Amino acid sequence: MKKTAIILFNLGGPDRLDSVEPFLFNLFNDPAIIAAPSPIRWLLARWISKKRAPIACEIYKILGGGSPLVNLTQQQADALTDRLNGENPDHEFRAFIAMRYWHPMSLEAAEAARDFAPDDIILLPLYPQYSTTTTGSSVTEWRRTADIVGLMAPTHEICCYPTNRGWVEAQADLIVGALKKCPEGMIPRVLFSAHGLPKKIIAKGDPYQWQVEQTVDAVVQRLYGMDIPAFSMSICYQSRVGRLEWIGPSTEDELKKAGNDKIPVVVVPIAFVSEHSETLVELDIEYRDLATGWGVPAYVRVPAVATHEKFIGGLAHLVTNALNGPDDQSAIRCDNGARLCPADRSQCPHKAA
Repeated sequence: MKKTAIILFNLGGPDRLDSVEPFLFNLFNDPAIIAAPSPIRWLLARWISKKRAPIACEIYKILGGGSPLVNLTQQQADALTDRLNGENPDHEFRAFIAMRYWHPMSLEAAEAARDFAPDDIILLPLYPQYSTTTTGSSVTEWRRTADIVGLMAPTHEICCYPTNRGWVEAQADLIVGALKKCPEGMIPRVLFSAHGLPKKIIAKGDPYQWQVEQTVDAVVQRLYGMDIPAFSMSICYQSRVGRLEWIGPSTEDELKKAGNDKIPVVVVPIAFVSEHSETLVELDIEYRDLATGWGVPAYVRVPAVATHEKFIGGLAHLVTNALNGPDDQSAIRCDNGARLCPADRSQCPHKAA
């Protein structure tokens, strides 16, 4: 029986309060996050992690002392392997979690995958939109750790899937449910909130913002084909830290604008597939409080897609497409098999025009 290992990439999160500072250190010591020479980056990471740890600990206390991300990702891994193994009885699929900044990290996933002895490996990020700071960083770390453990199986890399049908339909289904919770007689504003990035990263050709816009366009087109009330929409960005100028508009500014306009909002985490601190605390508590204070008449938050059947189906489709594609270990596959990004998005890993 042929065996395929699926490596699921995600950010990770501290599993207990005394893991918060080392988690933050790993984050800020990543050259994809702080592009400074190693000694300077190490010192900056130590300083930032010590400074931010007390604030972050308060956030994780709200979540019960740690991040739920590993458990939720394991649920997605189980749902995906169940789907694939059910559809392919003569093929064994097994998913392994590779978190970038806290356990289980890439080295642990590579060792487990090696022991599984797969015929093929699929690298599947749980970031629908590609960025050098997320998927790019995870793939770089994976290659390093796979070499360390001697994992040599043919590897197929999925770089992004911003308009994947299952991903888009799952988002649309959840948004429809949220729209029904808005007050009758008022046209709500759907805020598609994505994690922000410094402008200088986008200026270097990172395709993340462009791909977020493609996701939103696809979801909105799907919604227009459904029997739902009227709505307006906006793309915005959350979680800004530091002094650098970030892409915008910010989610806070859009909430303030909705308060001035006296219209309800439906907030969609359009770049997150699982619940974690930035949805459960930032969106559910901090931004909700701001919205109330600014006079937003109703605040409805759309849940992350998690194990939504259509999302898991979309991931399964990506895996089978990658396996059935060209026999080329170096191939990097976007959702449709061809490069999605325009030429000016030079950091897109898919170099084929």
